[in-house]
Amino acid sequence: MIGKLGEKSTELFRKYMPDAFVFAILLTLLVALGALIWVGASPMKVISSWYDGFFDLLAFGMQIVLIIITGFAIALSPIINKGIDRLTTYISTPRQVYFFVVMIGMALCLVSFGWLVITAVLARELAARVKGIHYPFLIACVYFSMNSWVLGLSSSIPLLLNTDQNFLIEAGILETVIPTAYTLGSYLNITMILLVVVGAPILMLLLAPKYQNLQELSDLTEKTSATDALSITDEAAQMSMEESTVSDTLNNSSILQGIIILMGGSYIVYHFLTRGLDLNFNIMIFIFLILGLLLHKTPIRYVIAMKRASANISGVLFQYPFYAGIMGIMLYTGLGEKLSAMLASVATIDSYPFFAYLTGGFVNFAIPSAGGEFAVVGPGMIQAVKEIGAGLPESEVTAMMARASLSIAYGESLSNMLQPFYLLLVLPIMGKGVKVRARDVMGYLFVPFLLFFIIQALLVVFIPLP
Repeated sequence: MIGKLGEKSTELFRKYMPDAFVFAILLTLLVALGALIWVGASPMKVISSWYDGFFDLLAFGMQIVLIIITGFAIALSPIINKGIDRLTTYISTPRQVYFFVVMIGMALCLVSFGWLVITAVLARELAARVKGIHYPFLIACVYFSMNSWVLGLSSSIPLLLNTDQNFLIEAGILETVIPTAYTLGSYLNITMILLVVVGAPILMLLLAPKYQNLQELSDLTEKTSATDALSITDEAAQMSMEESTVSDTLNNSSILQGIIILMGGSYIVYHFLTRGLDLNFNIMIFIFLILGLLLHKTPIRYVIAMKRASANISGVLFQYPFYAGIMGIMLYTGLGEKLSAMLASVATIDSYPFFAYLTGGFVNFAIPSAGGEFAVVGPGMIQAVKEIGAGLPESEVTAMMARASLSIAYGESLSNMLQPFYLLLVLPIMGKGVKVRARDVMGYLFVPFLLFFIIQALLVVFIPLP
């Protein structure tokens, strides 16, 4: 029953879902229309807000690009390929691959959602070695595994609430920080972790397609260039001149590379000794970079690996600014604030977690960044919760604010399954040289979204925090 529903939703998405860029354009127009009609912003105010936001995600977009290509470059190293070859002696059937990919992806993303890149690399390599895998569904498995990030060490909203002098404190909305014991360490969050780490792999197994004509990786792969068919070591050797030259000596110097690795490794150790387990995007990119240098041994081999890893990142480069523009309209016209205020205004002491969850999911379509979204909807929601909890003990009000914030975070994360923004983190790796598009993948995520939406909505309302 569940499997047939998944197949039906996939057919519908393939028919009606446009390209990811067209999706961004339509969303831009829809949000602009909302600002014009509902907020009453002038056309030039909407357009200028769109422009003002257009470049707000440049730093974030560059971080995404770097984490994709540095992670992919690691996967292109000989030692990683040998390790995956050994892994396939234990994981040898499509169903085992689906289950393992979702489970390992959920575990990795509990550390950071940037580690989704590692899951994508692993999934692609397994698909190349195990027969009978329906490749679009495997991409959906990888993308679905990202949902655990909001429950883990890099969850931006709980970390923000526990940061001294955060913008909510400076605005007078919060008097002090909300410790992570109320958020990441709560019974609610631990229950959510069990749901995704245990329930998600089983659910994706139930949804695994049973088509007779599966679309395997080999069926979808476009013709490989002669250069890409070579190993990185062989291509590096071909680039050297017949006679010995200073340039080739420098290009193939493991000593030069070793000095940089030593410098980078020293800083990584220093970072964690002085800051603890601070896994922000920048340090993750740096770790991937240094590890890639170590695995490829020489500068020219790493150059070749990075060139191959960079061949499919155009979607990130030109689509992220459009989503930043959408975020600009929401922020600078007041549309986002008005939307969150409307939802918060109808909340009661029993229903506020559900409305916070709904707000997080809905606004995420326009602002697909947890931190950016919370900057828009968080103040209004927390202020509403404080008013609802007026007269209650301070600890109870703090718990209510923590529950509302977690609810926003959960809704924000899950609604990514209905829009392809973060699929741009996966497709540059799993779609490189492959005839696959967002519409081939997103249909497999509708049923998981629907089931998890119902379960999570119940959990945010009824599961206690401490």
